[in-house]
This record gives sequence, C-alpha cells and structure tokens, in this order.
Amino acid sequence: MKKFFMLASLFILSALLLTGCGGGGSEQPKAAQEKVIVVGLQAEPATLDPHQMQDYNSTRSGRSIFNSLVEFKDESTEVEPGLATSWDISPDGLEYVFHLREGVTFHDGTPFNAEAVKFSIDRQIDPNHPYHDTGIYSYADFTFGMVKSVDVVDEKTVKITLKEKFAPFLANLAMHSACIVSPEAVKQFGKDFSKNPVGTGPYKFISWNPGVEVILEKNTEYWGDKAKIDKVIFKPIIEDQARLTELEAGNVDFIVNILPDDLGRLKSDAKFTIIEQPGMHVWYTALNCTQKPFDNVKVRQAVNYAINKESIVKNILKDTGVIAESPLPPVVWGHTTEGKQYEHNPELAKQLLAEAGYPEGFEVTYWVPESGSGMQQPVAMATAIQSDLAKVGIKVKIQTLEWTTYLDKVFIPADKSEMQMHQMSWMGDNGDPDNFLYILLSGEQWPQAGFNDAFYKNEKVDELLRKARVLANQEERAPLYQEAQKLIMEDSPWVVVDHENQIVAMNPRVKGFKLHPTGMFRFEKADIE
Repeated sequence: MKKFFMLASLFILSALLLTGCGGGGSEQPKAAQEKVIVVGLQAEPATLDPHQMQDYNSTRSGRSIFNSLVEFKDESTEVEPGLATSWDISPDGLEYVFHLREGVTFHDGTPFNAEAVKFSIDRQIDPNHPYHDTGIYSYADFTFGMVKSVDVVDEKTVKITLKEKFAPFLANLAMHSACIVSPEAVKQFGKDFSKNPVGTGPYKFISWNPGVEVILEKNTEYWGDKAKIDKVIFKPIIEDQARLTELEAGNVDFIVNILPDDLGRLKSDAKFTIIEQPGMHVWYTALNCTQKPFDNVKVRQAVNYAINKESIVKNILKDTGVIAESPLPPVVWGHTTEGKQYEHNPELAKQLLAEAGYPEGFEVTYWVPESGSGMQQPVAMATAIQSDLAKVGIKVKIQTLEWTTYLDKVFIPADKSEMQMHQMSWMGDNGDPDNFLYILLSGEQWPQAGFNDAFYKNEKVDELLRKARVLANQEERAPLYQEAQKLIMEDSPWVVVDHENQIVAMNPRVKGFKLHPTGMFRFEKADIE
C-alpha cells in the first residue's frame, strides 16, 4: 500500500512465471503456462493472521490460506461443512460437537486435528494460554465471547460448550476469526506468525514484500477441489486512479474501488468485465460520544442534519451506493427505515447547536484515511462534509492518515483515544444483524473488545441486542433489532451516509469469479483462459 510497484519488475516476474494473464503473456504453449492473477488492492494488508484480521485488505489477501470448521456457501451466508464434516447440537443449544475431516494436513505438513481446533480458539480467548500474547484479537469476544470451554473428545472430535445459547454461533464459525491455524507454526514464529501464516486452505503463503506484494500459491495437496489458478498476487495500490491505470495497462488483472466517474466507461468497454451487486456495507462518520462536544445528543443530531448525504451519494459516489437510513444494510434481515431520519436541514442544525450551548459552533479534527477497505472516496467525502459543517459554524480540520496507522489510532480504549470524529466503513461477516449492531454499537464492544469506535452506550440498546443474540427464531429476533435501530438513530452516534454496492473490474480472461456477500475474494473458484 505504501509504494506503487514498478512496471519493470512486474514484467520480469511475468516472464519468470510464464503468466497466462495480466501484463503480456509468454510465447510458450498455453498448456505450459502458469496461471497467475494480479489483484490491485486499496491498501497494504495489516496482518495475515486470520485471528487478528480486521480489514478487507487483510481478509481478501489471506482468507484463502485457511479453512474453518464450517464455510459459507458460494454467493450466500448459509453454512456448509468445512474442516468439520458434520456436527451435533444439544437440545439446550449449549453444546456443539464437531466431527472433523480425515486426512487433512496444514501447509507445513503437520496434521489437522481436534487439538488444532482447541488451540485456535483458546489462543484467542484464554489470557493464560502460552501463545495468547502472539497477537491482538479484536474479533475474539464477538466470535467466541460466549464460549465456556473447548474440549478434545478424540483426535477427530471436538466439543464446544457455550455459556448461553447464541443464535449466530454457526455463522460466526465461518468467519475469518474462526479459521484454524497450524499450532506448530504459531509456536515457531510467535508474533511473526502474522507474516508467516500457515493453514489448510486452497492457497498457501509464499511471500510478503511489504508495500509491494503478497504472493499465494495453489495448495496441490488441498483436501477439497483444487484451485485452477496457480498463483494469486495481491498488490497494494493506494491511489484509485493509479489502480485503474494499471488495470488498463494490463499490469493487474483485477481491481476494487473503481472511481465512480470511470465506471460507466469501463462497463461499455469489452476489454473489461464489471461485476456489481448490493453489499452488506455501511459507510459512516463516528462521533466520540465520551468527549465534548459529541457527548451531547443535540450536537450529534445537528451534525446529522447539517450533512447533505444525498449530494454525497449522487455527486461524489455517482449512485454506486444507496443512501443509508439505518446502520443495518437493506440486504440484511431485520433492517428498518422507521428510525429517525436526518434530511439536510442546516437551519435546524444551527438551532440544535444553539440549544446545546454552541451558538457559534466549534472546532473539531476529523480523522480520514488516505484509502482503505470499503472506504469509497474518503478524502472527497470528508471535504464535502467539511464544507457542509462549515455552513452551520463547525470548523473542521481534516487529518489524513495511512490505513494501518489509522486503524491503530481508531481502535484503542476510550480513555486513551484522541479521536473526535472519524470515518469508518463495515462489511458484514456473516449475514446476521448481530454482526452489525452488536459488534459496532453495543456498549460491551468498545475497543479493544470490539469495534464500537464511537464509544456509544445505551442500556436499552444493549438489553435488546443481548436478548436478540440468544433467541433462536429469526421472527422473534427481528423486532428487537428494529427497535434497537430506532434508538440508535435517535441517539445518532454516527452519521450514516450510504451502503455501497460491491463492484470489481477485471480482465475478461478471468472466468467464473463470483462476488460473495461478505466481500471475500474466492479465486480458488475462478479460472483464467
């Protein structure tokens, strides 16, 4: 993410690999060519340890190195067998017994077994585990906070006991944070496991040259269907225009975050394939509810009224997303539009500021990433917000930060945070409202236990979210989530702006690629002509 790769080095790499796709092919017979796809990411991965991943660039780069006990089906958040071939759930919903797949080995040759499952979970949730200190596990409480114990029944059977019933538990087990890692690799590399990942997945890790590329290679010993593409190379290219230029020049084969102004042109050009679909995404500006002036709900509401969200979506994003009416995307069940809505109303914003004791407005620093997963057009959107807020007396200083530095500054405990307001986006991990409303807005999920980066807390919201987690019936859970959304929109800890469509552009020689609702890239399912 920090440096653009040099075209010359890519040409040399292509020649050495006899690549069958991307910047110029080889003259060798097609059967002898190695199939390589080069992917232009928005930023550098922060880690390749699945238990520490918390952003798109990391999960998109590293998820296919690993498997989990259950996996999401293609184009769905319905689960299917993964490293577990079957499972039994006790009548009280507290015990899950998983029967593990035979004959699976990690990429380092060590066996996959029940001990590896126990290691992968205990490492995250047990502070006394000998390898707990090899990482920071921001998803651990959300994914496994309800786990009471993990017990090895025998080599190929593991039992997970919960403290209480938890409706989304199986869906959580398909998430990246529930991937099974090689215990021996963690023991060997310690904290550097994040740079030397070892799993059981369809691709295995080859190298990571920071700022340049991550290279994965097909796992020829994979237990499932073997990948058709031999190598996947992920390159961080921060600037959207530079990423597009590299695609047009044939130096990368696949890009994300296409500039809205360029999308129509690409769609009409046969040299490119565009795939687009609604996403489980929300883009928002978080307001620090623990610090003045945003500890006052009238100030937060004033900011919401001051910002012209329709203009941002129409004029900057060119309708590549839909205006958000709730933190929960419309494609996720439980979504409601019945919460308080904030139409653009600068006069009402000024009135609320005066009532809150800020008739002349105030000064505030707005943290913005240079680029980042799901962040759309962060600087342009921030500039529009800055202009809107200036019209009601709020003087905004924009401070831009590199993506990984940005995440490190945002997701820290409230008593150490210097954040006043900042941008963030979220893409759902499992298709459940719990994965938006609880992990992002529960008072129990303040960093670093979770991702409530507004440090928002409402006891009634917390009660609704806790109750919804333990009910098994979706029809019973949905009204609780809808009531929580109404309270959240009234409290306005965020300025919710839009829900982005998933959009990727690729070389038409890439065949069979399908978008997944979680935003993960499954190149093991694709091929190259």
